[in-house]
Amino acid sequence: LEDGSVVAWGRPGSGGDSSAVHDQLKSVRQIQATWFAFAAILEDGSVVTWGNPDCGGDSSAVQDQLKSVQQIQATSFAFAAILEDGSVVAWGRPGSGGDSSAV
Repeated sequence: LEDGSVVAWGRPGSGGDSSAVHDQLKSVRQIQATWFAFAAILEDGSVVTWGNPDCGGDSSAVQDQLKSVQQIQATSFAFAAILEDGSVVAWGRPGSGGDSSAV
């Protein structure tokens, strides 16, 4: 929306219900989606996620790394964030790109 907030609708378990993170969804710069989750980059470079936890809706395992995010890309079931320093942080379903620890 014009004020940087977000309205979501649809199947609740697939990101259609953003009420759990509604208060965090302010000053949103960009949103990306997997098939079942959303990731929003805020103006301060932090990231808010919601939706199916196994498909990227739960970024708690990497949340401390999601600072100064410049861009997010998505596969069907995972997200990858490019940070200001050029590094990449991934989360979501490991077999779909959600685990970048081997590279």
